[in-house]
Amino acid sequence: MAYHSGYGAQGSKHRVRAAPEPPPLFDDTSGGYPAQPGAYPPQGSDVAFNVNHLLADPMANVAVAYGSSIASQGKDMVHKELHRFVSMNKLKHFFAVDTSYVARKLGLLVFPYTHQNWEVQYSRDVPLPPRQDLNAPDLYIPTMAFITYILLAGMALGIQKRFSPEVLGLCASTALVWVVIEVLALLLGLYLATVRSDLGTFHLLAYSGYKYVGMILSVLTGLLFGSDGYYVALAWTSAALMYFIVRSLRMTSVGTDGVGGPAPRQRFQLYLTLAEAAFQPMIIYWLTFHLVR
Repeated sequence: MAYHSGYGAQGSKHRVRAAPEPPPLFDDTSGGYPAQPGAYPPQGSDVAFNVNHLLADPMANVAVAYGSSIASQGKDMVHKELHRFVSMNKLKHFFAVDTSYVARKLGLLVFPYTHQNWEVQYSRDVPLPPRQDLNAPDLYIPTMAFITYILLAGMALGIQKRFSPEVLGLCASTALVWVVIEVLALLLGLYLATVRSDLGTFHLLAYSGYKYVGMILSVLTGLLFGSDGYYVALAWTSAALMYFIVRSLRMTSVGTDGVGGPAPRQRFQLYLTLAEAAFQPMIIYWLTFHLVR
């Protein structure tokens, strides 16, 4: 019996089959997502469609333009009214200070008796900023002194086990209200006296806010040395502040219009200045006596 030389050669009933390829581990997505029935559209396509449709609508464009114009007009009106009541350039002038000015002005508030020249300096009919003129009023020291007074009041109340947010808020609001009342009273007095002076609202706020420096010193001395030290510091700071206000306001209000004016007007201006100075110790005592025990 003859045998073929190879198994599975041509003409044989048995043929060798090729092994099937294994299925891929991941689907090929390089060609993009196939369009399948019921599939969701890509995320954001409906939003883009709605925005494009809205922008293509003429009525929508008119509404957007009208809304933008109203917003811009409202913004201009707000800025106009703000600048009408508060001049930002003037406000920046009262905060134009430096470290040297602050140190010298604090020394002047505590010991003003050796100061000689109290006139505010001008350059081309424009008052010099506080950092160039020690006599110029500023709002930096009153603002920082007010914040320091509130913090010191909270510390004093905490030491005495009487601290609460309500009491601290009452101290802050009371101090602020007294300053507002004082400024309004001065403005009314100047209006009734028909005084032509350079004193404005910011000037009066500055002179009224200097009392916070004396209040801080009085409370600190009272916390360190008791009630006796508090009354000594209160007397000293009150006398210094009264002298400072009389010399400053007299040169500013009376000095510009009182010279050569009617005698009753001069007396009224002088009485107004003295009343403002005499009112300071009472406010300082009222706002600080309950903090020292």
